[in-house]
Amino acid sequence: MEVLVFFNFRSPYCYLATQTLFDEIGKRGAKLIWKPLAGWDGRSPKDRPRIKDKVRIARQDVQRIARKMDIPFCPPPPDTDPTLAALGSLYAEKSGQLAAYVKAVMQAEWAEGKDIGDEYVLMESVKKSDLNGEEFLISLKNRDLKNQLSKNWEEAQELGVIGVPSFVVEDQIFWGHDRLSYLLDYIEERAA
Repeated sequence: MEVLVFFNFRSPYCYLATQTLFDEIGKRGAKLIWKPLAGWDGRSPKDRPRIKDKVRIARQDVQRIARKMDIPFCPPPPDTDPTLAALGSLYAEKSGQLAAYVKAVMQAEWAEGKDIGDEYVLMESVKKSDLNGEEFLISLKNRDLKNQLSKNWEEAQELGVIGVPSFVVEDQIFWGHDRLSYLLDYIEERAA
């Protein structure tokens, strides 16, 4: 069974999902289809009315959840752009190090408050993920990978995805890190 995972590194809810996402889907024998998004794709637009209120409330919400999960939460700078991290994840996936890379990047961004739009910050995650640093930097300029990010967003919209993280299995969409248990139940039910 395939699980499409629409993911934006700039979402704190994606950070929460990474704590169990890869392990739990893998345990159930499902195939994770990685669909990273760039920039503001999959998130509330910057010019949305009352966006500052939404961000403030979401940060409070994530802080409470992180405390309950016993994980650190330290938001990155507000102008952090997730596009390079998303491009790098496509390279990490091809190199067989997707989970390690994603976890390292999300740790740097949401637990340590670092700007993952900075190549030097990403290179720290690359080292933790056993990826080739030179090849990684080349991937950040790869036009085909950039096009893949755009295609992922187009596909998300066609499927009716309204936010991140979203998990699509067959005709079912599970939106949010807090829907992971429902996704896992669905996978088990369909496998039975």
